Amino acid sequence: MLILKRSNSVRSMQEKYIKPLLNHFESRGAVLSDTHNEIIGAAFQYRKLRKNQYILQAGDVARYETYVLKGLLRTYLVDEKGQEHIMKFSIEDWWAGDLYSYYTNKPTSYNIDCLEETEVLQIAREDLEKLQTEIPGLNHYYQLLYRNSVIAFNKRVAASLCNTATERYIEFIERYPEIDQRVPNHQIASYLGIAPASLSRIRGQYFRSGR
Repeated sequence: MLILKRSNSVRSMQEKYIKPLLNHFESRGAVLSDTHNEIIGAAFQYRKLRKNQYILQAGDVARYETYVLKGLLRTYLVDEKGQEHIMKFSIEDWWAGDLYSYYTNKPTSYNIDCLEETEVLQIAREDLEKLQTEIPGLNHYYQLLYRNSVIAFNKRVAASLCNTATERYIEFIERYPEIDQRVPNHQIASYLGIAPASLSRIRGQYFRSGR
């Protein structure tokens, strides 16, 4: 079983930080026993990260899937001209990572860094596979997680091709409520695929409309 021996201090810290993840699983239908909780606590590792610190860089292999306890991550690409294209923000109670690299052991094209001081839980692929073997109830959770990830990505691609900039902004603030207080305007503009000046105009029109 995936239960590791730990010192009392490490075990106490792990229990403190694992509770939000256990609540996350249970709120999405996972039925967990005390033994399951201990197994999950042994599988995930807690990390505290500085602002601007990377958890993944282009060219590396994604070794971990990352659950955000506190803080804010961004996932982005850099094109041949050095222009950044933000694909995703990961806030509290969200996941971050590159599933393709994670499961194929091939280098990622993405960078993931911290926009704030951030606390996360991370799990390696081999530990996740053991976790799913020992707690079959989590299989359904991860199936839904990956399915929803694919759906969200496809919707984002379709929106970038078909929706107006204003429609993309409205979808953004619905997906990330209040994040505009935490993220610089130029990064929101990068996510939307528009110029910062266009974002300012759209935002002004949106708030003048009384929405």
